[in-house]
Amino acid sequence: MAYKIPLFDLNFGEEEIQAVADTINSNWISTGPKCEELEQQFVDKFYVKHAVSMSNCTDALHLACILCGIKEGDEVICPSLTFAASANCIRYVGAHPVFADISSFEDINIDPKDIEKKITPKTKAIIVVHMAGFPANMDEIMAIANKYNLRVIEDACHGPLSEYKGKKLGTIGDVGCFSFFSNKNISTGEGGMLITNNDDYAKKARLLRSHGMTTMSYQRAGGHATSYDIVELGYNYRMDDIRASIGLVQMKKLPKNLQQRLHVRKWYNEKLQRVKGVILPFAQNEEFVSNYIMPIVLKDSNVEKRDRVREKLHAAGIQTSVHYPAIHKFSIYKQYGAILPTTDYVTDNEITLPMYAALTEDEIDFIVETLDTAVNE
Repeated sequence: MAYKIPLFDLNFGEEEIQAVADTINSNWISTGPKCEELEQQFVDKFYVKHAVSMSNCTDALHLACILCGIKEGDEVICPSLTFAASANCIRYVGAHPVFADISSFEDINIDPKDIEKKITPKTKAIIVVHMAGFPANMDEIMAIANKYNLRVIEDACHGPLSEYKGKKLGTIGDVGCFSFFSNKNISTGEGGMLITNNDDYAKKARLLRSHGMTTMSYQRAGGHATSYDIVELGYNYRMDDIRASIGLVQMKKLPKNLQQRLHVRKWYNEKLQRVKGVILPFAQNEEFVSNYIMPIVLKDSNVEKRDRVREKLHAAGIQTSVHYPAIHKFSIYKQYGAILPTTDYVTDNEITLPMYAALTEDEIDFIVETLDTAVNE
């Protein structure tokens, strides 16, 4: 059905079309100057030493696990309230995900206290997901990592330019990973970015993303090399210049887009206060964040009630979603036997409301009024 108010709005226009046309007309469409330019944009805006463009965020997470030395039989602690890629990347290197609970209904990021409880001699790393673009408690997480000599991978796909105490998300741990999927704040359809301040990690990431080749075709075409060697078993995780050209336009739009999302979030925060039976996660957050999605959690509820509320919103022309089905409940991950009561409740009772820069205050009034009726009738 065509929704009156969709879940998200693709922020594309003539600038993206022109960028793609210009790249095609340049006669270089694979990994090349546009990818390099986009990488430099991340270096400049995130105040980080290295950025490596990737085919998607899942591949960035996979390489992050390799860079951090995670191997067969190791354990990596991660949340279950996230997209499956945050755990799949652990399995790609033969390690085992150990799922930690979230902090509370009000803070649906991974709980540092539960992280520390689940550390064993096999634990090698922590994967942190900054849910909805809101920062996890990185002071406590980094203190735990330092105490037990663990690597930290930040899955920051929800949080481009989001901050934690003045630092950009993705720059606090050892490696940060970003997504350019179609519904993300920066969208190129598919694509991603890996960032790090570790020189060796960056060098290895560039090698592994292109089959372990010592030079890439763009370097050879520019006369900087005439041959190549393959020195490691790598992958085809390269981004292409067509998508990178779109990403460059999206990066220019991002600051204004995030400022508009702040207004949308403020309207939601004010209007949702009058809806009984609804918890607003991160309501007390004062950091600058991307506001990637707008999650709410129903009080004293169950999955059947949540689904009825969603159906009523949909009937009124308001699209919603759920972020996320818990990973530990998927058939492939049930074997790990995770017991996560707070995650379980949120998974069954979370609703993601529409969130995008172009939402008007009148539209948010309509969403909140419809939600109030659906929850409390």
